[in-house]
Amino acid sequence: MNKDRLERSEAYLSSLKSLETENYIDRVFYRPVGFRIAWSLRRSGITPNTITVISIVVGMMGAWLFYYESIGMILLGIAGLVAANILDCVDGQLARLTGIKSKIGRILDGMAGDLWFITLYIAISLRMYDTTGEWLFFVVAGLSMLSHLTQAALTDLYKTFHLWVIGGRNGKEFESYETVKAKVDAMPAGFSKFLSRIYSYYTLMQAKLSPRLQRLASRLEVSPFTDEESRGFRQGSMLIQKLINLMTFNGRTLALFASALVGLPWFYFVYEILFLNIVLLVSRAQHETLCKIYLEWLNHE
Repeated sequence: MNKDRLERSEAYLSSLKSLETENYIDRVFYRPVGFRIAWSLRRSGITPNTITVISIVVGMMGAWLFYYESIGMILLGIAGLVAANILDCVDGQLARLTGIKSKIGRILDGMAGDLWFITLYIAISLRMYDTTGEWLFFVVAGLSMLSHLTQAALTDLYKTFHLWVIGGRNGKEFESYETVKAKVDAMPAGFSKFLSRIYSYYTLMQAKLSPRLQRLASRLEVSPFTDEESRGFRQGSMLIQKLINLMTFNGRTLALFASALVGLPWFYFVYEILFLNIVLLVSRAQHETLCKIYLEWLNHE
């Protein structure tokens, strides 16, 4: 029994990218639940990509239910998004448990949350239009969607770059735009190349938003951090990780669920456009400053 428990504990830790970049709700709920499902599926033959596709469908169905004013439908919508996020954890944990990984899997996984929220913006804006006849809600929804995509892009970038640096630049998912573009250009025509091309535009947006991070990454490819420098960068980056957690699924949905349950779903747009964009600007300024400090340090060595 103790041996089985130890095996599962070790497997659980190996199924995570890193505990230090997980927020509290992920650590105590989503990841443990996701691991139990992934553990039960590890010998089933079900692939992580299959789970990702299911999570996309479940999440989009749940998001659409926010169109309705009924509390019952809203609660079902909340349950759908929660279930989809659990499945979003399952696919990554299953991939790490089984070793079944693919570039397309990472791209689909990254697109999943965006597709949920795009459906959500359509549902809420249609609901508000049907209620008020005011088409400006579609404009606000568009601004909210653009805000979401930008916030999600930088959040993902800062987390993957953090893991890339502290992990010695090995085995992590951080890639420069130039690297991604070169791989896409070399791919044969087809659906995989189409998805990869979309992903390359995503990494281009990340690169445009983080010039100093990109310069630091290029420098580290040539001259990696020492252990002491890596620890120092990690300490500074961890402070930013706590801030960007507000822009993750959990930070968003707490506001979304509360506003929908009190009958004010449009308030989520305000939250995302005003509050989360302030969080975005502050975290970006802090991260670019952190990268600037280390660039200057490396240049004076």
